[in-house]
Amino acid sequence: MRSMMFLSFAGLASLQSSCRAFVSRQSTIVHSGVVASNRLFSSTTVNDVDTSSRLLSPPSIVLQKVFEEDNRPIILFDGVCNMCNSAVNLALDWDPRGQLRFAALQSNVGRALLQAHGRKADDISSIVFVTPKGAYIKSDAILGITQELNPLPMLPLRPLALVGQWVVPQILRDAIYDTVADNRYSVMGKRDECRFDADGEFDDRFVDDCLAES
Repeated sequence: MRSMMFLSFAGLASLQSSCRAFVSRQSTIVHSGVVASNRLFSSTTVNDVDTSSRLLSPPSIVLQKVFEEDNRPIILFDGVCNMCNSAVNLALDWDPRGQLRFAALQSNVGRALLQAHGRKADDISSIVFVTPKGAYIKSDAILGITQELNPLPMLPLRPLALVGQWVVPQILRDAIYDTVADNRYSVMGKRDECRFDADGEFDDRFVDDCLAES
């Protein structure tokens, strides 16, 4: 099931673009989130998230902090979305080299990175792929992520994503993405707890939310 759900995102994107996912286009690039998981993940009840007593750094400072000592891209995902969490689990499995990091859109780091790239702090309408050079949304974000995945040792997805970039027009792949994203809660539901980080072997794959604090 996890493979099928991720393929509905990554597969669609692979059929569409990879190279172009990193071409400067205003409509797709913005410059400067499973209930049943087999892993142990730390999560925080959404209603319990309280940042009022914390002093948070400005978004530009948070952006600088997250890439100061680690240049790996960051996937901002909907932390309460079961489908999104399934995709994160699959991405962890398909990224044995640990090329990708993760943060919930609802986390302090996630909200700051959204603002740093011109989006509203509470905008969870799209997955966001954040790199030191810029941020990518919708199908371009999926394509950027797909390039880093290796489901099998000798089967990198980068070539497929590059080929797919020229097969399906961006307007069509974004329309497919929007259809899936708009129905993600009705398809697989949502959870009451937001997944912010991980325990154990994946600790270094989830961005420390303390980086958003002053």
